[in-house]
Amino acid sequence: METVLLFILGVVIVVLGLAVSIGLHEVGHLLPAKLFGVKVGQYMIGFGPTLWSKRFGETEYGLKAIPMGGYISMAGMYPVAKGDTAPRDSSTGFLEVLSQDATTSTLVADATGSTATSTVPVEAVDENRFFYKLSAWKRIIIMLGGPVMNLLIGIVLYAILLCGFGVAQSSTTLGQVDECVVPATSASQECAADDAQAPGAAGGLLPGDTLVSLGGTAITSWTQATEIIRESAGDDLAVVVERDGENVDLTVVPLLTERYVYDDNGEILEDENGTAVTEKVGFLGIGPATETVQQPITAVLPAVGDNITRVGTMILNLPDRLVDVVNAAFGTEERDVNGPISVVGVGRLAGEISSLDTIPVVDKAASLIGLLASLNIALFVFNLVPLLPLDGGHVAGAVWETIRRFFAKLFKRPDPGPFDISKFVPVTLVVVVLLGAMSALLIYADLVKPISIL
Repeated sequence: METVLLFILGVVIVVLGLAVSIGLHEVGHLLPAKLFGVKVGQYMIGFGPTLWSKRFGETEYGLKAIPMGGYISMAGMYPVAKGDTAPRDSSTGFLEVLSQDATTSTLVADATGSTATSTVPVEAVDENRFFYKLSAWKRIIIMLGGPVMNLLIGIVLYAILLCGFGVAQSSTTLGQVDECVVPATSASQECAADDAQAPGAAGGLLPGDTLVSLGGTAITSWTQATEIIRESAGDDLAVVVERDGENVDLTVVPLLTERYVYDDNGEILEDENGTAVTEKVGFLGIGPATETVQQPITAVLPAVGDNITRVGTMILNLPDRLVDVVNAAFGTEERDVNGPISVVGVGRLAGEISSLDTIPVVDKAASLIGLLASLNIALFVFNLVPLLPLDGGHVAGAVWETIRRFFAKLFKRPDPGPFDISKFVPVTLVVVVLLGAMSALLIYADLVKPISIL
């Protein structure tokens, strides 16, 4: 029962964290919109039926039943269309009103693709307060405000994770000393009676020893120690370890043995025939203990940059990744732990993390913070994709308008006026259908073949 409650708690924490992140995303749109004088009719968190709302000044603030999305509605988001007499209001929700005028309901949606409707009140508004009347750079700032807010949240969460909790790293203390030598290519990795004793154990190394020096070189990292051992096969290697507060001098002879070659992601390399690549290196049969090390503040931005790169790479390779998801969901292949995942899958991971009884509470908290940090970075990158109905689509429209006006002025042609991005309705509908299909596929895969940490 306790495990179930902890699982539910993890899911609730991530759902609330995502709701807050999306709410702050919309604040990122709201603040610059008000700063530049745009009339904002609504600021809503969630979608579905309205649970609570209250008007402060000209803006109605409220909460809706399902806290998985949000939007603000702005007056005159799209210019006057041919045959109309007024500009069209719309929202920053996932699905925008692209061809409706200010007298109709606004179709909005959350970040997962679900939709809701919200009526935009029709009031007399100074045309200078219309969104489309703003200069392009102001509109770009408003539309980038949401993604940038997610980026800032991600940076803050990464700072808490790296500088507050720290990162598990291999230490220079021995956590494991093998009893025997077993070839990497052996079918069994268990010690047999006739297996040779491992060089580390033969030389007197014990779990808990801390490496002080190898071959006269002071050891400051496990990577450094590994490099020295790999290059010293067959040689007498002087080792100094700290044991029970005292330095102990030992001599070991690394054994030349065959080991698998791994890539930067920790995967075994394969040649063109699909055969695992091996190499002969020095081997002692020892492994490091891990320790949690708090990182300097300078480590935060590189970590965020790495996450942005991973998400960007995933988006660029999304068709191939989705094919892998299909093969896993409807076949026998395993899910790629680094592949795309739905909100359902994220909630499941959060629940599993919270319900684990093998790790301390502080590690659970760190894992959940890391999960929310990654979600915000994903929201940041995803919303920059230059396609409607994403924020990047509105930015692309403003950039294109600037280019058109620049060349019109350069060649002394009439000002073409504001660019109406609602012309891309067909493209937008295709994008929405594809995103909806992708969401359905990922949710199904997360139900029948979930990515699991257990």
